[in-house]
Amino acid sequence: MTFFARTFGALALGLMSALPASAQFFSADEVVQVSLLSGYRLSDDRHMAAIRIDLAPGWKTYWRAPGEGGVPTVLRLTDVEGVTGMAIHWPSPQVFFTNGLRSVGYEGSVILPVEFALNTNGAAEVEGRLELGVCYDVCMPISVDLQGALPPSTTRDGAIAAALSDRPYTASEAGAGAVTCTIEPISDGLRVTVRAQVPATGNDETVVVEHRDPMIWVSEAATQRQGGAITAVADVVPADQGPFALNRGDLRITVIGSQRAIELDHCTG
Repeated sequence: MTFFARTFGALALGLMSALPASAQFFSADEVVQVSLLSGYRLSDDRHMAAIRIDLAPGWKTYWRAPGEGGVPTVLRLTDVEGVTGMAIHWPSPQVFFTNGLRSVGYEGSVILPVEFALNTNGAAEVEGRLELGVCYDVCMPISVDLQGALPPSTTRDGAIAAALSDRPYTASEAGAGAVTCTIEPISDGLRVTVRAQVPATGNDETVVVEHRDPMIWVSEAATQRQGGAITAVADVVPADQGPFALNRGDLRITVIGSQRAIELDHCTG
């Protein structure tokens, strides 16, 4: 079962300063289809639904931290009945390089499981808007209205379960060792050097450093591996571009390679 989804018009934006005269422009419906899977009821007043994104060949969309060449994917609830909160469970992404820019995301089809917290035993209602970017040689920002019911059925959806199992490994599951973060001041914020004992994740390894506050900007990390250890250096800059206190517990560190991804929840001094 799927919820109703309506795609608004999108504006095609060039990734380069100019497109050739032969450039082709696309409508949103030609490159992406979005639906919301109604999912199934869990214990403890929770419900697992999902957003399904199907992309035309060659097009891609983005992870929660899209990189400098990507567009954030954001779900905002505008009206709810029986729902008190939500969390997206992101499957392991890929790293792309286009026109010299790095981005992190998905191609083909991707299912984003969405876990809702409920205050009802019956059907709940949700209404919201998904904002995402889809890119090929051009990028299209797209806004999709989503609405529907979360039925109390406990029959599990195999596609959602598969997406949940495709999440990054935890540090414990991957056999990762110590993770340290060295912090030094820079003119507009702080520089963080991450050193982690972590198994190889495949080719073209990338470390993504995130801050839990979306208003704090984190640069792409310069990544280097030596044997069983990986090092990444990133700048963390607050909105006022001045000195600030950084809690290492607010950092989320993910190592992404061609074979798997590993999420390192925290680091020490």
